[in-house]
Amino acid sequence: APGTVTLGGSWIPFEEPAGGPNFYPWATRTAYDFRIDNDGDARPDLIYRWTFRDHRRNPDTFLYNTGPVTSLDDPDLNSFQTYDLKRIDVGDGATLLVDDAPVVPSDVGAASMPDYEALFEAGVEGFGGGRKSWVGQSDDPFFLDLRIFDLLYGGDLSEVGDDTLAGFNVNTIALQVPKDDLAAGGDAEANPIIGVWSTTSRPSTRVLQEDGQQQHKGDYVQVSRLGMPLVNEVVIPAGLKDRFNASRPRDDAQFLSFVTDPEVPALIEAIYGIPAPATPRDDLVAVFLTGVEGLNQPGGVRPAEMLRLNLSIAPCTSGCSRLGVIGGDLAGFPNGRRLSDDVVDVALQVVEGELFGTPNDLGDGVDQNDVSFRATFPYVALPHSGSDASPH
Repeated sequence: APGTVTLGGSWIPFEEPAGGPNFYPWATRTAYDFRIDNDGDARPDLIYRWTFRDHRRNPDTFLYNTGPVTSLDDPDLNSFQTYDLKRIDVGDGATLLVDDAPVVPSDVGAASMPDYEALFEAGVEGFGGGRKSWVGQSDDPFFLDLRIFDLLYGGDLSEVGDDTLAGFNVNTIALQVPKDDLAAGGDAEANPIIGVWSTTSRPSTRVLQEDGQQQHKGDYVQVSRLGMPLVNEVVIPAGLKDRFNASRPRDDAQFLSFVTDPEVPALIEAIYGIPAPATPRDDLVAVFLTGVEGLNQPGGVRPAEMLRLNLSIAPCTSGCSRLGVIGGDLAGFPNGRRLSDDVVDVALQVVEGELFGTPNDLGDGVDQNDVSFRATFPYVALPHSGSDASPH
């Protein structure tokens, strides 16, 4: 929508559509956050936080639903969740924006949810001034050929092109707010560059009791973190992933060597014989840590891994490129990330030197999602139905 920005994040990959009887609830006693740095100091200036509650109408049945579900408050929806959304202005307190809103349930199947699209759309929760929140299940919007982890397709690029996420679902949170809500001083024209990342935090102690109950105690501890796509997956080594997931962007100097001397180009050289660009990789520091100068790098930036966005750049409406900035489309990745941006191809081409005179067309052969994205908020596609006998 004009004058707004949409933030989105997904959790629980590889949700099998027919994943009953419990399907895929959000964790309770857990804080799901979108964090925004709007002055470049690598600290969150504001946080949007979702927390969840479980509800069960009839605890004496195993059924997720006891009949066809036609609305989010249908009595036949036996197991359901609601959420609160707060905005935390760091140093100034929290404001409750959404209270006890319904989560869109998992798509059990056509018999149980004969008009799932209506349930999906009913999940849009407005909270004034064009602001919207949506929480539920969606198609996994990421598209790629995950066989890249089989030693980069086993040295045979003729094997690429299978979207291995096709037919799987995820749990998704989407938020749409005016640009000024996110900008420093509430002025997106004067301060257009923001950095965004998501975190998940849980109490530090969980006690399992003999009767099956659980007690959760202690301060909340961050257990996951995601900003720029693929950093957590292929930049940070396996031995440091837990540390990275618990870390704060302002402390990212500890991971700098994995950006300036990345592993992926060395693997490509070893397997395919394509020479790795010389190190140190200052070009990757700009992409992953500081933002690109003249595009989405804030003044006086402290290098930190997050997804940066220049709010003053208008969305692309025609001639858009799935390759974003390296395809000549400044409204695309790594200036923010649209659902249709082919971040795998962009990342492969950039790590092989696209930004400093080594043009290449590396990619995984998967150029778009398996299903079309929606034209209206929350933009993600409907989840694959549990009644689909062959979703993949």
